[in-house]
Amino acid sequence: MKSPRIHPTPTTRTGRRTIPSVAVLLTALAATLIPADPSQAADTGVTVDFATAGGAPTYRASGMIYGMTPDGSLPQDHFFKDIKWHFMRAGGAQLNSGGYGTSLADYQTRWNATLAQYKRTTALGGTFVLLPHDLWGADSTTSQGWPGDNGDWTKFDNFVTQLINDVEANHMTVEWDLWNEPDGRGFWAPSQAQYLQMWSRFYARVRAAFPGQLIVGPSMAGQPASSNTWWTTYLDYVKAHNVAPDIYSWHDEPADPVPGVAGANSTLAAAGLANTRPYQINEYAALSQQNPGGGAWFIGRLERAGADGLRGNWASGTNLHDDEANLLTKNSSGQYLPLGEWFVYRYYGSQTGNIVNLTPGAGTDGLATKDNTARNAKILLGSNGNTGNVTVNLTGLNTTSVVESGKVRAVVQRVPYNGGAAVAGPETISDTTLSVSNNATSVSVPWSNAKDGYTVTLLPPSHTTVSTVAVSENGGQCLDDTNLSTANGTQYQQYLCEGGYQQMLDLNPVNGKADTYTVVNELSGKCLDVSGASTADGAAVIQYTCNGAANQQFTLNPVTALGNSKDYQLVAVHSGKCVDVSNISTAPGALIHQWTCDPAGALGTKKNQIWRLPGTF
Repeated sequence: MKSPRIHPTPTTRTGRRTIPSVAVLLTALAATLIPADPSQAADTGVTVDFATAGGAPTYRASGMIYGMTPDGSLPQDHFFKDIKWHFMRAGGAQLNSGGYGTSLADYQTRWNATLAQYKRTTALGGTFVLLPHDLWGADSTTSQGWPGDNGDWTKFDNFVTQLINDVEANHMTVEWDLWNEPDGRGFWAPSQAQYLQMWSRFYARVRAAFPGQLIVGPSMAGQPASSNTWWTTYLDYVKAHNVAPDIYSWHDEPADPVPGVAGANSTLAAAGLANTRPYQINEYAALSQQNPGGGAWFIGRLERAGADGLRGNWASGTNLHDDEANLLTKNSSGQYLPLGEWFVYRYYGSQTGNIVNLTPGAGTDGLATKDNTARNAKILLGSNGNTGNVTVNLTGLNTTSVVESGKVRAVVQRVPYNGGAAVAGPETISDTTLSVSNNATSVSVPWSNAKDGYTVTLLPPSHTTVSTVAVSENGGQCLDDTNLSTANGTQYQQYLCEGGYQQMLDLNPVNGKADTYTVVNELSGKCLDVSGASTADGAAVIQYTCNGAANQQFTLNPVTALGNSKDYQLVAVHSGKCVDVSNISTAPGALIHQWTCDPAGALGTKKNQIWRLPGTF
């Protein structure tokens, strides 16, 4: 029997124009990387120095503008929690034909959505950034007057009173992003002088009403630089009138955060302004960059620059309020499925311990961490258009906890773009044990598609666990912990591959039994189990506290019928029967039981016994 290859273990909204264009530890490296020409293909390398470490990751890039339903109920919690999401920027844009600038009723529609999204954000532990320009109605799709037209501020002052009263009445704590993209015609058509008058009036009212809440601005479409006269005029004004924001903000769609932060630093210093808080790049990534490779590159650049980031949203209308700003898609039944880039953010959210020094390569950047308590090191890699072989040089390994007897396990996974369609999860492309010499070694990443992302996970060779999902070749759905249960006895189901930890399985080798594993659910921490140790066809496959019994052991039997080297039957050791989707069903929620196995080399009628394990190699 063939042994399985498993080793030890335009603007942010449609119609808006596009503007061309960790902290101290990594900033010094910024000048070494120039954004790659999208057509560039060249071998390159990155170096990870584990001996040079900074603080714990704070997931600077895990935020978005809109992406949540108007009533705040969807997408489901795990899509946010699994990626350490913690920033939301919203104000009811495009839900109707206007806001306060057209009528109080229009404002109320937008306010109701804003309040619902605020409540969901705070329930998830996030920070809410309020967008008054959308509540006014200035979302680039509507037509109304502007604050201060013809020198008349009455309506705007009434709007501010309404908004402040609503925030107070609902006991809200928000960041006040006073106006979006005032340097463009879509969101602010009048002069900069009129904008600055508005800024001062609004600033004074917010400061008086909420002295402890933060003011964000100017959230411009351009980037901060001495050559940007709109920006330098703004700085001179806020300095002279003592109305500087608490957080300086701008957009990078598709610009690079690193030179943007350098430009902000120099121009603020020239204007005599102090900056004591992280910058907020509160819309980042053009639509063409919203893929696993581009997302990982922006994560690396935001962390390198020491700036907080909220990903741009290129949808329109009600679609603007959904899909986590293009991290998710939906099937024909309206059920959410993750795109490849969502898995990039999930990996980012799994990086713990300390950020370490990563020297980028041509068009290649990312984020590296080491967690000596958890005994892992993790490297997320993204591309700004470059392809080719990327050599990942690993140094300072003596400062990690992943080296044993001069060796380290390296698991390289590809996060597929998949043409912009949903994916089940990352795919392992190599799982090897590397020799370490002079505290260093290297691993190669064959990067053929710039839109793919890659991860390199380092583990001690004795860590033999393999993490994967199990995808039924019958219905294309994942083996799933039903209803995210943590209870003993929960019968497993197949369900749409949502990417959550309720579908992540840790395969732990059983000593002395070739190709045999216990299967632990990462959400519940419990083992896949045949109920009651039954040997009968139809016995339920459940989860239960791990005890090492034979009915919790499964042999991976390779299946060649479909031509996929990652296809297996999961054969219960105690019964010799297969983990099987009941009634050969393709329906979400179909229950899992054991059944007499078809011959592994024949397709037969039981594709419902064949499981693709993309995390194996």
